[in-house]
Amino acid sequence: MMELNVILDFACCTCDHALSVTLKCEGKGLTAGPNAVASVNVPCPTCGSINRLCFEPNGTVRKVVPYTSPTWRLEPSLN
Repeated sequence: MMELNVILDFACCTCDHALSVTLKCEGKGLTAGPNAVASVNVPCPTCGSINRLCFEPNGTVRKVVPYTSPTWRLEPSLN
């Protein structure tokens, strides 16, 4: 199995604080070629907001957006 350490430098999407993270990537997705994109949620230590970080395995950051949690919808019971 392929394994890769990636260092990503980016700015928080809420407060523009400079952040740097080191990630260990592994799995079949790394063999997808130049079109491979992964994502990770990174909290900002300054403002506490969570950044959704999309990146390529070579360390190129594609986008940083605020993380929005999934919304759950209640459905009525059938009985």
